[in-house]
Amino acid sequence: MTETPDSHRSTRRVAFVDSGLGLLGYADALHTLRPDLGLVLALDPDNMPYGPRAPEDVQRLIVASARATLPYAPDAIVVACNTASVHGLEALRAELEPAVPVVGTVPAIRPAAVAGGPVAVWATAATTSSDYLRGLVDAFAADVETHPVAALGLAEAIESGDQDAIDACIAYAAQQTPAGVRSLVLGCTHYGLVADRIVAALGDGVTVFDSPVAVARQTLRRIGLAPDASVPQAGVDGVLLSGRPGELPASWGAFPAGRRLLRSGAGRHTLSS
Repeated sequence: MTETPDSHRSTRRVAFVDSGLGLLGYADALHTLRPDLGLVLALDPDNMPYGPRAPEDVQRLIVASARATLPYAPDAIVVACNTASVHGLEALRAELEPAVPVVGTVPAIRPAAVAGGPVAVWATAATTSSDYLRGLVDAFAADVETHPVAALGLAEAIESGDQDAIDACIAYAAQQTPAGVRSLVLGCTHYGLVADRIVAALGDGVTVFDSPVAVARQTLRRIGLAPDASVPQAGVDGVLLSGRPGELPASWGAFPAGRRLLRSGAGRHTLSS
């Protein structure tokens, strides 16, 4: 008999949805704060990347990914993608809340501005020219010198696992980053997977700001839990690839967050066929 997601439910669960690997850092951050939470990871390889797509298309795709996690009875769903949060968060909350809290992601411009400028924001080409980013800068960093930088090809290089391409894209973005920048905001959820390499390229004088820990803490607040790293460890309860049951691929081991998730166990629960 094929096991269903709830055949042996012993943990509470949180689902993460994204077009690709950007969700790894966010799932890893939550797993670090509350290792007893089961994780459901929903990627959309058939339709990635979301950045160039029309807003209504992104909304349709992220809603479909979120719906695919519902048989796992998640206690919350995290939209671990800035583009999908912009275009799909409102629709997801209208459909799923209050039964299932939905948490979005926002580039960490506010804490970077508080720390002091000049600030650079690395993002995809679409995001750097977007009204969304301009609105965040106007709201949280209006009095701070801020420089959007298109990290061309970096998300795609991370997704492919091409290490040489990752280094080349980081080097290009570093060259486009003005001298004297003190704070760097990672404006794409993929970039945090190579934050150590970004720091190495920019030097010790730049502080990197990312949002996985803040999102993990917000997720715990939404489901009424406090951080507690001492609780018994659960792991990855399911992997969905464009709605289809899948497994954690060994290629995720190229990134520290992916290695930690691989160690936590892959897909103990599968959808019934």
